[in-house]
Amino acid sequence: MRHFSIGIIWRLGILCLTLMATIYFFLNNQWSAVSLFGLLSVGVLYWLFVYTTSINRKLARFFESVRYSDFTVKFRSDNKLGKSFEEVNQQFNGVLEAFRQARAEKEANLHYINTIVQHVNVGLLSYDSSGNIELINNAAFRILNIYRLRNINELLKTPHAELYEILKTIPSGSKALYQTSNEKQISINAATVSLRGRVIKLISLQNIQSELQQKELEAWQNLTKVLRHEIMNSVTPIVSLASTMREIIEIDLSDKNEIQETVSDLKEALFTIENRSKGIMNFVNAYREFTSIPKPVFEETTSKAIISHVLNLIQPQLKEKQINLKTDFKEDFELMADTEQVAMVLINIIKNAIESIESRLNPEIKIKVYELDERKIIEVADNGSGIEPEALEKIFIPFYTTKKTGSGIGLSLSRQIMQMHGGNLKVSSKVGEGSRFMIIF
Repeated sequence: MRHFSIGIIWRLGILCLTLMATIYFFLNNQWSAVSLFGLLSVGVLYWLFVYTTSINRKLARFFESVRYSDFTVKFRSDNKLGKSFEEVNQQFNGVLEAFRQARAEKEANLHYINTIVQHVNVGLLSYDSSGNIELINNAAFRILNIYRLRNINELLKTPHAELYEILKTIPSGSKALYQTSNEKQISINAATVSLRGRVIKLISLQNIQSELQQKELEAWQNLTKVLRHEIMNSVTPIVSLASTMREIIEIDLSDKNEIQETVSDLKEALFTIENRSKGIMNFVNAYREFTSIPKPVFEETTSKAIISHVLNLIQPQLKEKQINLKTDFKEDFELMADTEQVAMVLINIIKNAIESIESRLNPEIKIKVYELDERKIIEVADNGSGIEPEALEKIFIPFYTTKKTGSGIGLSLSRQIMQMHGGNLKVSSKVGEGSRFMIIF
């Protein structure tokens, strides 16, 4: 009686008997018996229906368990109905166990990742299109000096109202710099991910105050070295000559017969002092020029227009020194730039190239424009003597120069101008083969 097929058979048998009895009493006009056995037939039919649809109820329970992640349910009560039922129950239990293990593994991984996120020193937070915070770690709380944040709108009620405006507008893949009320410098990086159809913005917050202070200290140390070197080189001979002049006045002028020769010595000393003093003034003026570059005035232009403008100015010098110039404008591109400032950068680089190749056989300068990795580049290459590796690392340091004459601020100014344009100035060089300067936008 425990086997499902046997249960079906004997229930059908009972149903047949009750139906036959109903028909028999109906033919003999025994209405009370017809009513009784008719009700019994309906009851047996319902009993048979419930028995045969038990598998549907089992499936419903199984899918409900999966839907609501209730993996504690076990299917075993009807194992006695036959081997097929036992096998189905085993499969159901196996699937639920696999789901349970997968959920446990997922929860363990999430816990592991969350532990890592909470322990990194970089502040992390993510929020949806409505500003609701999906994730925020302890480092972000420390950096912002707050203890709770459920929506970025709450930043408006804190000293970080400016940060709220940045988070609302910052595009994916871009960076921003934010200064807190207690002078912390925060670097902000943004990224966007799509999570099951929802757009989530991920923000990283990093306090770069110590790095900036270190860079600032290094910059001041380098500047101090340069200032000390230049000023000492100028002041030392002045001090020496002043001492000599004092001795001349105290000793030589006491003898009237040697006044003419003494006056000549004084003139030479004063001339030297004047020249060295002018040298100090020129150095100070160069420093002032380096530290007072005006902000660029951006306008629409093209790389070809800037280069053509510069070549009109440089062409006479190229002809005079018989320098071959090659240009390649195949990939001319549009720019938003300060034309005069970029032209100044280009002029400075071309003049340096002219100086490096004017004593070479077949001197040549190549100028071309191209795009590489979404960067727009104007490249100036020469076949000059190249730059020594130890000098290559220093040519962008203010006041450093490899020339006998020159202030050493040309390339520093040029790089600073390009950085103010959001770009850069880079160089590659091989001794004896030439140099390539890349003006990057």
